[in-house]
Amino acid sequence: MQGLSFAALVTRIPEIQKAHHLTDGTLALVLLAVPVVAGVGSVLSGGLMPRYGSGPVLRIAQPFVLLSIIAIGVAPGNVALYASTALFGLFVGAVDASMNAQAVTAETLYSKSLLTGFHAVWSAAGIIAGLWIALANRIDMGLGIGFAIPAVLGIAVSLWTGRLLYPREMESTGPSGEQLKEAAKRVPWRPIVIIGVAVTCMYIADSATSSYSAKYLKDDLDASGAIAPLAYVAYQVCMMLSRTGADLVVRAYGAARVVAVGSVIGGLGLLAAAFAPGPAVAIAGFAVAGLGLAVVVPTSFSAAGKLDPTGLGIAVARVNVFNYVGFVLGAVIAGAVASNLWIAYAAGAALTLVILGSAKGFEPAPVAGATPDTPVAERPVA
Repeated sequence: MQGLSFAALVTRIPEIQKAHHLTDGTLALVLLAVPVVAGVGSVLSGGLMPRYGSGPVLRIAQPFVLLSIIAIGVAPGNVALYASTALFGLFVGAVDASMNAQAVTAETLYSKSLLTGFHAVWSAAGIIAGLWIALANRIDMGLGIGFAIPAVLGIAVSLWTGRLLYPREMESTGPSGEQLKEAAKRVPWRPIVIIGVAVTCMYIADSATSSYSAKYLKDDLDASGAIAPLAYVAYQVCMMLSRTGADLVVRAYGAARVVAVGSVIGGLGLLAAAFAPGPAVAIAGFAVAGLGLAVVVPTSFSAAGKLDPTGLGIAVARVNVFNYVGFVLGAVIAGAVASNLWIAYAAGAALTLVILGSAKGFEPAPVAGATPDTPVAERPVA
């Protein structure tokens, strides 16, 4: 549902800009505000999860993400647009941290790589939303109804599945507040920063692709409104394909090798998109970029889980902050070169070299108590 709502919004950015008569500079500021506020939401949820668990945070935040995109679609003026966009960012940040904490719990309980598979589902929903927006643009559907249809579906699914999330007792043994503070001090920052730098570089490229690929195709490569969202769709299709099989590859060859190879593939795809002579080549380039970059984020959360002795997602929340640093920087770079967006994609390609250099950090030495040795089948259920 997070992938559905996010894709529905970013693939219709050119139409939002036109409806509200936003200049490229104003649009850049609006898009910049989303990851900034999302970072706040991620930090706030990181403070709530140790006390209440990630499940309740996710159950509350996810429906509000979907309600906020409806608010963006029906915003009568720019002030309402800015306010609803800020709410979207706040709840997106809360959902990002809490849903990945849930996924880390599942991976820990089953003692195997699972996160890339969960992120594949995120991409699958993004593909559906991107295709929906392509259709909505083709038939000139209004912003409000275009967002309301996927949002209502998303709210219904979120409410229905929320009751199935892991309870707090499955995430930890329920330490006291003082014990929790002491445990949090044992979450080391240095390996998290190494992972976070790679995540930041990935999200600089992802931000430019997610938020600006439709605009790039439409404004710079003369694509139609129905074709422009397909760059994001192609990007997510290959992300989904990559993530669907990546867990098996990670188990066989290790996260470091997978991230290293993925960074090279991602860089080549971004270069193709940056220097594309037309929409078709750009769409293909974004597809290749998605194929390679897809593995960075889920493996970063897996690595964070090995560094967290609390089992409450503290390390995940810390890594999640780097997502928004990257998204902010990506929005700044793309916004600064909005009339020459190829520069943003060329910069993203260059930054994949940093990911390549950080790949070994995705296989950190586990912190004592962070990775349970007992498989889920042998563990008592609280």
